Amino acid sequence: MPPEVREILEGQGYRLVGGHSAVKLCHWLKQGLQDQPGCYKQRFYGIDSHRCLQMTPAVAVCNQKCLFCWRSYEHWSETQLNNHDPSKELLEGVVSAQRQLLTGFKGSPEKYDLELVEEAMNPRHLAISLSGEPTLYPELSSLIQKAHNRGMTTFLVTNGQQPRTIRDIEQPTQLYVSLDAPDKKIYNELCRPVEGGWQNLNRTLEHLPGHRGRTALRITLVKGINDNPYGYTQLIQKAKPDFIEVKAYMHVGYSRKRLERKRMPSNDEVKAFAEKLSDKTDYSLDKHVIESRVTLLTSDKEPQIKLERENNIE
Repeated sequence: MPPEVREILEGQGYRLVGGHSAVKLCHWLKQGLQDQPGCYKQRFYGIDSHRCLQMTPAVAVCNQKCLFCWRSYEHWSETQLNNHDPSKELLEGVVSAQRQLLTGFKGSPEKYDLELVEEAMNPRHLAISLSGEPTLYPELSSLIQKAHNRGMTTFLVTNGQQPRTIRDIEQPTQLYVSLDAPDKKIYNELCRPVEGGWQNLNRTLEHLPGHRGRTALRITLVKGINDNPYGYTQLIQKAKPDFIEVKAYMHVGYSRKRLERKRMPSNDEVKAFAEKLSDKTDYSLDKHVIESRVTLLTSDKEPQIKLERENNIE
């Protein structure tokens, strides 16, 4: 990783692990340590925000350059990951990094619940997203399996550009595929993938009905660009996901250099888009989280995940 990229990421609060991975504590984890309502993953699916480990195995490597992305990809140069760290070392490294980041919270008992801080030291959920494209990490299946062996749930978020990897991967607890355009023209202009991107995305969508785990499509809504709900219906019918999330683009981070603030939809606009999508599909509105500007649509599967056993991370 070039020193200038490392400096930018560390300045943004990332804790770098090994040669290409990173951890970052999110706003909602800190809120959870104060026994406040968690993020939409907690409210939709039952994932405790204070026990969520948000990480990436490819922090500065991606095969798309989405205009709405808040990451600083202008400083990245790679679109694939060559040399990589073993999955066992990576998982141990991100857990250790998470614990180091949490240590300081013990010094503020008047603000943070120390019992919740102790719980957070043993994360129960691995959110494989954060930055970059995780399916570019060659040992992703092994990483997911090792997390499951520790009693952790896993959410994998992917842009769908690696259809073979997604087809053959160890099943995460929930597989997210970003669906951020209703057609090829808008996709190329908004997501700016490597060559063959639209074809790769559609192949991934074709694999989803055969996926053994839970699946979700995530639509990041950019006002005036990709907000025609009726263009998505055929793609949704192709993928047949268990869940659909419609989330507003947020005018934060480096995206502010690429998009105007007016591109950020309101809560009402997000809900109106979701309602129109519901009218044209078999999905119904389930919940909406105002703070995150996100709506969940479901078909016939219960969103809440039942955690069966405590993990045994030492």
